[in-house]
Parts: sequence; structure tokens; C-alpha cells
Amino acid sequence: MGLIYTKTVTIIELAVSAVLLAIGFIGFSATRQAAKAPDASKPQKKKHRLYMILTVISAWFLIGTVISSVSQSSGGLNVEFQMFSERITLFGVSFAKTTVMMWVIIAIVLLLGLIFRFILFPRFDKDNPKGFQNVIEISVEAMENFTKSVLGDYTEQIAPYMYSLAVFMIFSAISELFGMRPPTSDLLVTLAMGLITFALINFYGIRKKGFGGRVKSLAKPTPVIFPMKILSDIAVPISLACRLFGNMIGGMIVMDLLKSVLNGYATGIPAVAGLYFNVFHPLIQTYIFIVLSLTFINEAIE
Repeated sequence: MGLIYTKTVTIIELAVSAVLLAIGFIGFSATRQAAKAPDASKPQKKKHRLYMILTVISAWFLIGTVISSVSQSSGGLNVEFQMFSERITLFGVSFAKTTVMMWVIIAIVLLLGLIFRFILFPRFDKDNPKGFQNVIEISVEAMENFTKSVLGDYTEQIAPYMYSLAVFMIFSAISELFGMRPPTSDLLVTLAMGLITFALINFYGIRKKGFGGRVKSLAKPTPVIFPMKILSDIAVPISLACRLFGNMIGGMIVMDLLKSVLNGYATGIPAVAGLYFNVFHPLIQTYIFIVLSLTFINEAIE
């Protein structure tokens, strides 16, 4: 009885959404020319817009109903979360999927860099850069200027690493658009990034002040806070790693929740939400990670 009721409801949903889709599409087509005319009135434009909205919503509902009926599953909370990435075996050796994806991203970036430098632009036009060369130069100059505003004299050594870090994090976010788990959603990867920042903090701190000066700076303004400064320095890579990991894994969980709860009706919605969670949100996290890294290095050399 329950199965018959479910099928009946599904048939009704398909029929209603199909009828609404036909009405919306016919109305949209019929009002198109009138709405685009130079002397078109506001009611005509509004009517055309309403037909377009009806077409989109009914098409979304029809597609969702078809997918849900074919998959024979209902929406619900069904999200599996793993702090560390799944593992795969290559040549008899076990690797985390995020590690392999990180290698793939590095290889892609290197390949694109070689194509850009030796094929597309074998000779840079320094006087009048155009096209993609201009875009790259603007982004590099922006990173150099931003790093210089924080670190000053150490810009030439730090800016290239920060730019490479930004490119890696952006490509990591893009990998999620292809259904892969981004490397930055693996705690081990973010911890490695945090440890590199930790190494840079102490390297440039010792380079600027010497080992003794670096130790003395941790005891200012009073030696009483020396143990707390040590703990604070040790906490830096952990804080950077957990902040980035938590934000990236949070975006993955939200996307999985959308797909799980909406089931077939998730068609199109994750793609729109992905513009935020896979593009805008990672850009914010990239900016925060770089700003914090530069700030900590600046504190060490002051």
C-alpha cells in the first residue's frame, strides 16, 4: 500500500511539474519579443520575468523528482566524515588520497608554469604587457606590495613563497569542483603548511637578531613570560593548521549535507553553493593564512 501511494505521489509530482514547465516555457517564448522591445512596458517585462522563473523552478522540480524516483532513495542526514583522508595503494605503497592530489596539483602548476614561460610567452614584453601576461604580472606585483607593507626588506625572499602558497591553496579548492577532497581539508597537509610558517618565523627571527637576540625577544618585557612566549610560538603552527583545516572541512560537510538532505532536488543547488564554498570561501582562507603568516614573521623580526 505504501509503495502504491509513493508511486502515485511521484506520478502526480511529475505531471504537475511537466504541465507547469510547459506553461512557463510557452509563456516565456510568447512574451520574449514584447519584453525586449524598446517600448516594452513594466508589466510586460514583469510577466516575461515571471514566466522565466516558473520555467526554471518547474524544470528544477521535474529533474529532482525524476532523479529521486530513479535513485529510489529519500533525502536525509547521511554524511560520513573522516578527519584524515582515505588511502590508496600505488606501486605497493599506501598513500593518502589528499597527498596524491597534492602531487597532482603541484605537477599541474609546474606544467602550466612551463607552458606559460616557454610556449605562450617565450619573451616577456616588459614595455607593454598584454593579456594573460598582464594578469600574472598584476597578481605578482600585488603579492609583492602586500608583503612589502608587512615585512619591508624581506619581501624578495618571502613574497615568492607566499604567492606559491596562494596558488597551491586556490588549486586545492578548485579540485573539490571535480569531486575530489582538497588537500587543504586534510589536517596533516595543513599542519605541514603551519610548520613551514613556524620554520620561517624562527629562521628570519634568528637571521635578524641572532640566536641570542631571538631568545631575548621571547623574554621581553619580563623573563616571567618566557615560558608563555615559548608555548605561544609552539601553538602558532597548530593554530594555523586547525583554523584552515576546520574551515575547509566545514565547507565540505555543508556541501555533503545539501546533497544528502535534498537528494535528487539538490540538482543545481550545490553548484550555486559551490561558488561560495569552493571559490569565495577558500580565497578568504588563503588571505587569512597568508596575513597571519606574514604577521607572525614580522613579530619575530621586530
